[in-house]
Amino acid sequence: QVQLAETGGGLVQAGGSLRLSCAASGRAFSILAMAWFRQVPGKEREFVAAMSRFAGITAYAEAVKDRVTLSRDKNTLVLQMNDLKPEDTAVYYCASRPSNTVERDASMYEVWGQGTQVTVSS
Repeated sequence: QVQLAETGGGLVQAGGSLRLSCAASGRAFSILAMAWFRQVPGKEREFVAAMSRFAGITAYAEAVKDRVTLSRDKNTLVLQMNDLKPEDTAVYYCASRPSNTVERDASMYEVWGQGTQVTVSS
């Protein structure tokens, strides 16, 4: 069993920064690709960024690629977000899958965290 726990959300003014962390525990051998998604009420979960465990392969959504950076230390995935905008307001979820392939489709991820709220005020 794999568990994911997100921390680091909060309220920030536009232009500010936040650092989200996702700590994975449990069956470490099955925690390969990890990703961040976000969701606002009434909309589908949206891909933000992902990283593989081996080879350091990364993928970023077009909407955030110039403002976020992913880093990973084994089973902890960190999302550094800079120059935040009100449209970044959402619940941010961490996800993992038992394959090293980075995917942008939420349905390809098997384990999800509880989510952490990010609110950006204008």
